[in-house]
Formats: sequence, structure tokens, C-alpha cells
Amino acid sequence: MIRWLFVWMLRIVAVVAVLFAIVYTGDWAIYRLRGSPQSKVTVNKFVSIPQKARKTEIDFLGTFDAPCAVALFDQGGESACWQLRRNPDIGIEGQ
Repeated sequence: MIRWLFVWMLRIVAVVAVLFAIVYTGDWAIYRLRGSPQSKVTVNKFVSIPQKARKTEIDFLGTFDAPCAVALFDQGGESACWQLRRNPDIGIEGQ
């Protein structure tokens, strides 16, 4: 019984991994064939500065246009545009 369950779980993991590889490869190929399309998304930039007594100060640094890849996954070293539109706040850690 346990062996049967393990074999099926292993098959499911293998199928999911193969499907992910196929989708990622297809996304990469389409991204390259379309000439590496890029766009810009307006994002908000914040910095978090550690304070005394485990407190943190968050300062707004402004908005700017961030380059993004028009693809399902991050391509060409840039985030996917749909991810930046969904999460327009970018935080950086202070010293």
C-alpha cells in the first residue's frame, strides 16, 4: 500500500516537472521569436530602515518606470509585466 502510494506520488511529481519544463521552454521560445518584447510598468519604491527596539521605518522613495518582459515567466533578466502590475510596490532593505 505504501509502495503503491509512493510510486503514484513519484509519477505525479515527474509529470508536473515535465509540464513545467514544456511550458517554460515554450514561453522562452515565443519570447525570443517575438523579438524579446519589453514594456514598462510604473512601480512604487520603498526603503525599510531598521530602528531601535526592533522597529522599522518605511520611507516612500517615489515612483518610476520599471522595464519588464512581456512573457509568462521572468525572461531576459527582467520580471514579467503581469507580476509587476499585480505587485507594483518594490521594497529595498536599508542598512
